[in-house]
Amino acid sequence: MLQYYIFYKPFQVLSQFSREGEKATLAGYLKNIGKDIYPVGRLDYDSEGLLLLTNDKPLTHQLLDPSFAHKRTYWVQVEGMINDEAIRKLQQGIQINVNGKMYKTKPAIAKIFEEEPKVPERNPPIRFRKDIPTSWVSLTISEGKNRQVRRMTAAVGFPTLRLIRNSIGMVSINDMQPGDFKITDAGIKDLLFRK
Repeated sequence: MLQYYIFYKPFQVLSQFSREGEKATLAGYLKNIGKDIYPVGRLDYDSEGLLLLTNDKPLTHQLLDPSFAHKRTYWVQVEGMINDEAIRKLQQGIQINVNGKMYKTKPAIAKIFEEEPKVPERNPPIRFRKDIPTSWVSLTISEGKNRQVRRMTAAVGFPTLRLIRNSIGMVSINDMQPGDFKITDAGIKDLLFRK
């Protein structure tokens, strides 16, 4: 039977079930699920947010194959007050270093949050420095190079402090808390690729 899980991955949790030293893994949150259910792609250890898990192999292929571009939206807290010029650069696509080679990102949808988004507290919180303000940007991309969002914000002069994947297509973690998961049905497939 095909199963689909929407999981809000907390900060400092590996996107895998197998142990790696003392680091927390998915096994601490998703107990008693089928041995054939795996995360689709990954979120870095130091990133938070939406992680899909399924045993639907065709869907996994679709989500991982770059030719099936799909939108992912990240809420990013950056160091400094991000400005319109940086947003324009993100929207146009910028050069980032990927595995030692320069790569131009596809144009992104980038918007500055007028007010800080309502997100759960992070544990541990980001380091607070009263002389350096922070700001939030929503960044929607349709590709997934290694640590791409972090590289993009750094390339425009605003290093990422906190990174939350809020949605994939129309599937989001709104109203969820870190560590929460929902079991859903095959209808999720339409939502993942909806523009």
